Amino acid sequence: MASRGNLPARAWLIVVLLFFAGLLDYLDRLMPITMRLSIKEAIPMTDAQFGLLATAFFLVYAVLVPVVGFAADSFGSSRLIVVSLFAWSAITWLTAYVTTFGELLLARALLGAAEASYLPAAGALIGKYHRNATISLATGIHLSGVMAGAVLSGTGGWLAERHGWRFPFELFGPIGVGYAIVLMVLLRDPKEEGNPQVVAAQGAVSAPGLGETILHLFRRRTFMLLLVLYTLMGVTSWVFLGWMPSFIGEHFRLAEGKSGLIAAGFMNCGALVGYLAGGAWADRWSRTRISARAWVAIIGLALTLPCVLLIANTSALALAAGGLLFFGLSRALPDANMIPILFHFVDRRHRGTALGFFYACGTTAGGILIYIGGALRDAHIDIIRMFYAGMAATVLAAALLWAIRPRDAADQTLTSRVDE
Repeated sequence: MASRGNLPARAWLIVVLLFFAGLLDYLDRLMPITMRLSIKEAIPMTDAQFGLLATAFFLVYAVLVPVVGFAADSFGSSRLIVVSLFAWSAITWLTAYVTTFGELLLARALLGAAEASYLPAAGALIGKYHRNATISLATGIHLSGVMAGAVLSGTGGWLAERHGWRFPFELFGPIGVGYAIVLMVLLRDPKEEGNPQVVAAQGAVSAPGLGETILHLFRRRTFMLLLVLYTLMGVTSWVFLGWMPSFIGEHFRLAEGKSGLIAAGFMNCGALVGYLAGGAWADRWSRTRISARAWVAIIGLALTLPCVLLIANTSALALAAGGLLFFGLSRALPDANMIPILFHFVDRRHRGTALGFFYACGTTAGGILIYIGGALRDAHIDIIRMFYAGMAATVLAAALLWAIRPRDAADQTLTSRVDE
């Protein structure tokens, strides 16, 4: 296979293509959060029921994502990405035509099933094209696309105010269907790694079954601790992503569209910078220190704490916006490096499945907490308490990451073996 430097051909093209797929993934996923008032006006529901929409998405996603992660390991990532993008875009399009809460709940559950394939397959595909020297930056670029989608999700409330809540679904669903056709033509696995079963037939590597893969992963103490860590990370992510637009709107008495744009815009614009900076910083530092990616993540987690305190306690919108911006930047540092840290410890043949379990734990925690937040709102309990719970989870995550970080002397042999 042709290559440029130490990378396979098309390595950076793949990242660019996945940037836009990740954008559509989170745009379609998060858009309803910024349309809460418009949706509730058209389809009456309590805040707990509105939170249940996210919970249904997350729980279906969590159940399916390890299985589809294994499919990415077994049959190639690129085909799974195309199918996932087409399916979730079609479901987004059809969501515009629901008329009852039950239909909307079903649509969100189906969206969770369709999107479950994407992130494990995309992470595994990036891992095939990018090795230790560039993997954090490549992951950061991809995740910056995810955050760009989160930023654009703020337009959901703005569009709903002007054209009705159905219009954003009618707009972005067809765009995703069209882009799936583009990826069908351009997206490819590396030739020798596209189908592990074919490679196995050539005697290069065995193709493990699902049970063997799960046993391989769960017999390793470090992988189990990484799952706990990613669960804590899911708590810290979704507590803020799920309820920040509502908090900003109520705390500063802003309209739905404006609060959605401010919350999603500032927090995720900061994340765009953080993903790129955190990825490049970790790649460069890791040339001299094998634990560099873990330290970048720990630093980022620590920096989020004063940002949350500022957002929760200030009465000045400008200060809150600054806090959102720097929170997004800081929180992106660990996110840009969690997949490379996982790949440090996991055999290449099992990475899609491992990512599936990662996302299952993170989204389960997030979905439950978003529903709890809705129940707390119905009980007239201040949502700031959920933010403080997210801060406590952040401290625990940083401590756990410090405990399981790669050790320079002991892990150099492991890194060489896993990357062979």
